[in-house]
Amino acid sequence: MTSLSINNIPRQRWLRILPPILITCIISYMDRLNVAFAMPGGMSKELMISVSMEGMLSGIFFIGYIFLQVPGGKIAVHGSGKKFIGWSLVAWIIISILSSIVTNYYQLLGLRFLLGVAEGGMLPVVLTMISNWFPDSERGRANAVVIMFVPIAGMISAPICGWLLSVASWRWLFVTQGVLCLVLLAVWYFTICDRPQEAKWISNKEKQWLLDALSKEQAEISSDQSGRKSSLMSVINNKTMWHLTALNFFYQAGIYGYTLWLPTILKELTNSSMGKVGVLAILPYVGTMAGMLLFSFLSDRTGKRRVFIYIPLMGFAICMFLSVYLKNDVFLSYIALIGCGFFLQAAAGIFWTIPSHIFSAEIAGGARGIINAISNIGGFCGPYAVGILISLYNQDVGVYSLAVALAISAIFAWLLPVSCDPHKEKPVLSMREKTT
Repeated sequence: MTSLSINNIPRQRWLRILPPILITCIISYMDRLNVAFAMPGGMSKELMISVSMEGMLSGIFFIGYIFLQVPGGKIAVHGSGKKFIGWSLVAWIIISILSSIVTNYYQLLGLRFLLGVAEGGMLPVVLTMISNWFPDSERGRANAVVIMFVPIAGMISAPICGWLLSVASWRWLFVTQGVLCLVLLAVWYFTICDRPQEAKWISNKEKQWLLDALSKEQAEISSDQSGRKSSLMSVINNKTMWHLTALNFFYQAGIYGYTLWLPTILKELTNSSMGKVGVLAILPYVGTMAGMLLFSFLSDRTGKRRVFIYIPLMGFAICMFLSVYLKNDVFLSYIALIGCGFFLQAAAGIFWTIPSHIFSAEIAGGARGIINAISNIGGFCGPYAVGILISLYNQDVGVYSLAVALAISAIFAWLLPVSCDPHKEKPVLSMREKTT
């Protein structure tokens, strides 16, 4: 047992660690979204980009995104995630500015690939940092707060991008992004700490409780995993890791298919200007915040991870289907798109609690990297498939394909092993489940 109760300790971590991580993730996601607004806002016309090329441009980011996933996770465990993201920010600044002066599609395609490389290690790094600061009883909510960067970035990007496109060229979207990254670099350097042991501001009471809780958590995992090798190869041979990867592959296809095509879908649905599209895109992301808070709270409260991953995924699939099925009624179709937003990231924070629960701390960072690296190929496939299907058939077929991908992801969630629920008798993988 820990020597202190969670109810009588300070909570400085929630105010000192989460905000700078959240802000960094917001800026990184805005970097991904700006191209979604730039394409219908004049970029495609100026650079002569076809619909299928738009799909490739949206998805190529995720091919580059693969390369630093595992190195990023391992560096965060054994080195400094703070320094890793600091250098990543420098790269984001350079790439954003260069994107504002491109003269053809292929230059932009190359820069989007490089941006994916530069952002690739971010998620496993920040999730590892979260696991350094928050034990399992708090981790679902902490992850949800950080992953809230998706709706917040959408809420900020939508009106700003819409306004900028109504008064200036699409190139200013990338200039603005570079400036934001420069400001963030200073904030990140002076505020973040990798681990509790390095922080001077944390009270002794909070630090002791936290270190005791994390030590107990790792002791339980080590005890259950006795006799097994704590190596990256043991992760690769693990059935549950591949199950999680498959689930997240189809989830990411749905997420990025929706977010990167949302401005185009709204423009087609409402026949509106980009300024109005930017305003209409806010409500789905307001819904995202509500969904993430609700499901992460329910999951942490009940200890049921699998159920509260499955429900949002199936809800997302149904709303995606209805957004097309009801398209003749603009209002109802828009309500369905808001429903998509509500379920958009509701499963994500809960999903990312599982690796730190079934793997020891020394290999959990690498496990996150492998899962995120492979599954984010779905982030390429989703937008690219939509672009291809629109060019071959129509927009309806493209959106229906996203609903199918999300339904498949929900099925994988339903079939997750019982060991993924932390409050069961066996909190980690059983011998039957552990490896192929």
